[in-house]
Amino acid sequence: MIKKILKSVREFKKASILTPIYVSLEVVMEVFIPMLMAVLIDKGIEVGNMGMIGKIGALLAVMCLLSLTFGTLSGKYAARAMAGFSRNLRHDMFHKVQSFSFANIDRFSSASIVTRMTTDVMMVQNAYQMIIRIAVRGPLMMLFSLIMAFTVNVKLSLVFLATIPVLAGGLLLIASHAHPIFEKMFKVMDKMNRVVQENLRGVRVVKSFVRQDHEIEKFQDTSDEVYHLNAKAERLLALNSPLMQFCMYACTLLVSFLGAKMIISSQGAAFTTGQLTSLISYASQILMSLMMLSMIYVMITMSRASCERIVEILDEEPDIESPANPVTQVKDGSVDFENVSFSYSKDPDKCCLENINLHIPSGAVVGVLGGTGSSKSSLVQLIPRLYDATLGSVKVGGVDVKDYDLTALRDSVAMVLQKNELFAGTIYQNLRWGNEQATDEEVRHAAELACADEFVRQFPEGYDTFIEQGGTNVSGGQKQRLCIARALLKKPKILILDDSTSAVDTRTDARIRKAFKEEIPGTTKIVIAQRVASVEDADMIIVLDGGKVNGCGTHAELLANNEIYREVYESQQKGGQSDDE
Repeated sequence: MIKKILKSVREFKKASILTPIYVSLEVVMEVFIPMLMAVLIDKGIEVGNMGMIGKIGALLAVMCLLSLTFGTLSGKYAARAMAGFSRNLRHDMFHKVQSFSFANIDRFSSASIVTRMTTDVMMVQNAYQMIIRIAVRGPLMMLFSLIMAFTVNVKLSLVFLATIPVLAGGLLLIASHAHPIFEKMFKVMDKMNRVVQENLRGVRVVKSFVRQDHEIEKFQDTSDEVYHLNAKAERLLALNSPLMQFCMYACTLLVSFLGAKMIISSQGAAFTTGQLTSLISYASQILMSLMMLSMIYVMITMSRASCERIVEILDEEPDIESPANPVTQVKDGSVDFENVSFSYSKDPDKCCLENINLHIPSGAVVGVLGGTGSSKSSLVQLIPRLYDATLGSVKVGGVDVKDYDLTALRDSVAMVLQKNELFAGTIYQNLRWGNEQATDEEVRHAAELACADEFVRQFPEGYDTFIEQGGTNVSGGQKQRLCIARALLKKPKILILDDSTSAVDTRTDARIRKAFKEEIPGTTKIVIAQRVASVEDADMIIVLDGGKVNGCGTHAELLANNEIYREVYESQQKGGQSDDE
């Protein structure tokens, strides 16, 4: 796990190496200061030797200045290493997420991914800074201070060693109980983020149904759960401080008592005041280093769960990748389904599509009808390999989609999904997702084909109008038409419209279909629709029922031979007549 995380250090290795070097030099300076203080007291102040006082004082000033310099440099490089490491870690996670198939993304909720890339990375970056700085300072300070303390007096220095097992045992006990709580807390934080996202995305629904109190209560419950788990974990970790203080005060009292007793009993011959002062300073340094180690241990305990969650993202292998020697050109827009069955769980016994056999000629207009849950969207998502068929094969241009380079295949297929997204930016920027090099004229022409130009020109800033995240400042019908225009700019060989004209009126729907027929006759057009009127002019209409092809043919053929199609058509015709009346 650690090895995987540390790959994100990369160009910040130099800063990560210089930090502990400067920390080590800072520690060396600090460890020599108590020894010089002892000499200053014993050979300068007590005997009144002003020359020695001036000489040792100057040396102390140099030591303090060097310690300050090395400490400043270690802080500078630690900050650079920490910030760079976290930046690279977020980049690596985001890059990995971009390679995920829909199946991979289904295994992680969007709220969980957001939490991992924010809160979890922050926890790890703080732990990393402590490791390259304080985790070096603590052990070195303890080691050097112990060595210097033993050079002063061996018997008194044994007091320090007695506290180490007590402190280590206490820390291990605290951490072993705190870690599971942090793991649970991060999962609840995922849930809390999901509640916030749902509320913000569905704010219009919340307000229209007057469910603000319900949403506030739902958020409060989740927030309270995070609070209680966090408080429980922090209560455990808080035991670290009194444990440290107990050890520190006990050592200081013992050293002071025993040292003073030795000075009095030997009248300063075996043990001097300066040595006692230096020993107390070393005691403080040793116990401070133990405090640092306990802080590191606490931080590592807290960040361990975050590391595991981050590595889950980095270790996730994309279900769908380009083959070793991919086909890079899509010959035409023909589509073939050969004995295709599909299951989201990869279980052949739980397929939502079963034994699909279809041939769609290049340039054909194909309608797909079926009831809710008949797997219409699942069918078309197999064409650009958003998912892979569980059984059988899907071919585009006569080649199995698994043999194509993913970029080449998806560049040839444009999809306007049932729940399509617009991104924060101008209308120009959103439409150029279809073609970054498209001219203003090409953008406007695509918008005209999608019947979007007429409302865009009514905006004060036209195509420079800023679209809020998710397209919240345009209507559902406007959003759909902009998404269709974006897809048309790709100039694809296959255009898939997944119920993407459901929010536009029938007149606009007819105009869009007419534009498709006249402007892109060579593009295969697959239209999923709820209205028969949207597909009755299609070359082929596929009727799905329960994940199986119930019928396939033209409008006239299906009216004569397919009961499901005929029932849908007649019910919609009656609905239209009653509406007119």
